[in-house]
Amino acid sequence: MNNKKPLVLMTDFGLKERFVASMKGVALSVDENIKIYDLTHLIEPFNIWEASNTLAGTIEYWPKGTVFVAVVDPGVGTKRKSVVLKTKTGYYIVSPDNGTLTQVAEEQGIEAIREIDEKINRRKNSEESHTFHGRDVYVYTGARLAAGVITFNEVGKLLKPEVVQLKQKQAEKINDKSIVGKITKVELPFGNIVTNIPKSLFDKLDVKLNKFVNVKIVNDQQTILDKDIKYVSSFGFVQKGMPLLYSDSEQWIGLAVNNGSFAKAYSINSVNNLKIKLTKQ
Repeated sequence: MNNKKPLVLMTDFGLKERFVASMKGVALSVDENIKIYDLTHLIEPFNIWEASNTLAGTIEYWPKGTVFVAVVDPGVGTKRKSVVLKTKTGYYIVSPDNGTLTQVAEEQGIEAIREIDEKINRRKNSEESHTFHGRDVYVYTGARLAAGVITFNEVGKLLKPEVVQLKQKQAEKINDKSIVGKITKVELPFGNIVTNIPKSLFDKLDVKLNKFVNVKIVNDQQTILDKDIKYVSSFGFVQKGMPLLYSDSEQWIGLAVNNGSFAKAYSINSVNNLKIKLTKQ
């Protein structure tokens, strides 16, 4: 009986250097028959919130039992815990407990969480390596779990069913016409902008399709954008090259340019500290 599970990798390592290939090599050294898939390796460097959001928005579309290895780890080599979380819905996530698991815990629930015992679940002769736990600890443990070499109980000691939570201010309706929130992600390669404003909250403004909404984006006190943009159901409802406001496939309010890049058009290169205000016209 084949009890192997898919192994899915997500990092902020990019695709230029050796890092992702090294992780896949370690996984195949555990079992050459593991099926390895890439979620993405283009998370904005050190952006744990983006990693949390991306992971949570992906898990439910995979078969139960899938093992995810999520490595966005600016604290690599420090005392943050290395864990495997089993969700109540039957998935496994191998990750540093640094906030990456925030939204998975909220949306999927925690069945159990175990700390990785590195005396057992660490690549042989890697003890002196302190800066690449993605290769030496996380993908090695994830591959062993996906291949059935170890069970979840053999990962390490059982911990309390709680994880480090990122503290993010929620979007809020400030009056009958306005909502304030923040920009959480630039989706590549298209350059669409994702916000933390759920469609359910935006709907409370009672904005009709094809009507304009004032969009104001600020970085600290500097205004990046102040523009009336049409709210539509999909990209093709504005002319090519025109901006639009829409609800994405995960039901977050987003910004895009039809057949173009919103991020490029409005010089949004990083989401750090970017706030957004939407006002019904």
